[in-house]
Amino acid sequence: MKNFFNEFKKFISRGNVMDMAVGVIIGGAFTAIVNSLVNDIFMPMLSLITGGLDIAGMSVSFGIGENAAELKYGSFLSAVINFLLIALVVFCIVKLLNAAKDKVIKKPEEEPKAPTTRTCPYCMSVIDIKATRCPHCTSELEPEGARG
Repeated sequence: MKNFFNEFKKFISRGNVMDMAVGVIIGGAFTAIVNSLVNDIFMPMLSLITGGLDIAGMSVSFGIGENAAELKYGSFLSAVINFLLIALVVFCIVKLLNAAKDKVIKKPEEEPKAPTTRTCPYCMSVIDIKATRCPHCTSELEPEGARG
């Protein structure tokens, strides 16, 4: 049993687990901010546009009385707006991080490859660099390295 707890302690203290825990906590706090943004700012502005209609409170009742089934599509619309805002912010953060990473981590310059073709000086056709005779005009050519 002691070995089990030691393994658990080793697992929980690894960097990835701690990073994930911090991410979940920050994500929860960020969700509260986005919910407030949607419920306290966007929904009232949307309500102004729609003539005072409370979108978050929109619903359809199926039946009569307190126990009637209620389809709360306004609440669903709020959740969709929350999702879109969170997705937009996450997209922007990832885009910024990738741009920063590209600036910090520079890709090594590739060496230019040696040419594999050349141009025949007589007919201007593209030929293999090792050719000693042009396959198009049959002119004799100097080997590529022989020119001075």
